[in-house]
Amino acid sequence: MTKITFDDHPPDLPHVTPYDERHLKTYLRLLDADEEGADWREVVQVIFGLDAEREPDRARSVHDSHLARARWMTKAGYRDLLKPPFQ
Repeated sequence: MTKITFDDHPPDLPHVTPYDERHLKTYLRLLDADEEGADWREVVQVIFGLDAEREPDRARSVHDSHLARARWMTKAGYRDLLKPPFQ
């Protein structure tokens, strides 16, 4: 399995970024896990490869910030994905 490369915090911009485009699958996995009620500590281990026991603050921050961005994508960001590319 290929390990994803991620920032501790996704961008907080009002439009979809290249980072968001690279992490669409990650966002979907986070949303699915949240919907299923999965424990965030397990989620951050599986998706990001972080140990919540060794780095609890960082692990929680990575999880929460990426989940928040994933939720933003479902409410507003998806609109950027529907626009035709620049020509």
